[in-house]
Amino acid sequence: IDFDLILESVKYLNLLAGEGSSQIKHTLRGARLKQPEPVPLTLYQNGIVMCNGAFRPYQDPSTQQCLQDIMDGYFPSELQQRYPDGI
Repeated sequence: IDFDLILESVKYLNLLAGEGSSQIKHTLRGARLKQPEPVPLTLYQNGIVMCNGAFRPYQDPSTQQCLQDIMDGYFPSELQQRYPDGI
């Protein structure tokens, strides 16, 4: 696992997702600024935890696909159902 590449890719994807920017959220009385919700990702020596879900070892094929997506500069494809309009 190339942790340096993963961290570099996560920083890039965070910028694409709007890190540090706000969105306008309309309310009944006007509008408010809202920051995008983060997608938590914790890297461990032997696996990951994403979106506060279960621990996933690196040997698991879905974990390997998730990390490969990130290292390739893409948002993990498994997040498409959760975020159909993008992150």
